[in-house]
Amino acid sequence: MAMNWQVFKTRALTAIVFVAVMLAGLLWNEWSFFVLFSVIHWGCWIEYQKLVKRIDPSYASISSFHKYGVILAGWAMMLYCAGDGYRIGNISLHAIGLVTGLVFAFALPIIEILFSKQFNLKHISYSAMGLLYISLSWALMMSIRSMDGLWISGKGSHFEMGQIVPLVIIFSIWINDTMAYITGSLIGRTPFSKVSPKKTIEGNIGGAVLCVAAMGALAYYMQLPVVHICIIAAIAAIVGTAGDLLESKLKRMADVKDSGRIMPGHGGFLDRFDSLLLATPVIWLYVMVAVK
Repeated sequence: MAMNWQVFKTRALTAIVFVAVMLAGLLWNEWSFFVLFSVIHWGCWIEYQKLVKRIDPSYASISSFHKYGVILAGWAMMLYCAGDGYRIGNISLHAIGLVTGLVFAFALPIIEILFSKQFNLKHISYSAMGLLYISLSWALMMSIRSMDGLWISGKGSHFEMGQIVPLVIIFSIWINDTMAYITGSLIGRTPFSKVSPKKTIEGNIGGAVLCVAAMGALAYYMQLPVVHICIIAAIAAIVGTAGDLLESKLKRMADVKDSGRIMPGHGGFLDRFDSLLLATPVIWLYVMVAVK
């Protein structure tokens, strides 16, 4: 497909603002990181619920307690995974998340049974899938960020894992997305999937290869462990592409082009973070097994 320079310009300008906000949240301190992903969590959930309502209009009948309670329950997962390093006075977010999560675990089904106009297991399953799809991913991202005190070492250098790994994941996905778009625009000929017709096999391969190469070169320059960084980059590229396709499938089922309109040229929260949602749990597992 031919390069659409106007689309690319809009995406690039929006991306500059997006990157600035993301970097501020990622790098300022642990609390800016928590606030950033709390906002992303809420934005993703609101868009997810809108998509589900379009896929199954009966989901619109859920109570306000169900609608917002499940989002708060998911946020409690993030609090729980934030660890003891996040504290308000003598109380840790971990403890707050545990108590809040237990309260919602008991309250949500009871309220649903007693006060809903029509108890519907299908509605509960939609919300449960949202907890796995959205809240678990961001909770595990908080778990990775809370690994301060653990070090990832290369030749003569040491970096705190909680600060480096989230950056590696996010930069890998950004590089993969950008390189896949450029490569696909320039040499892409073979459609990759009917779910996302604009994606090409050439673009996906080019994006993944260039992503791993770029992150490997950066790791070598910064004296980070090149093998681990390249594996994380490869997971981000491959699983992230699957996450993109999953969200595209949801949008197709809902018959919408974008999940939201918060970012011109990029769509909504789910459009921007779909790759990260699926890649984060897999990378968390890799870090816990092979790196930590």
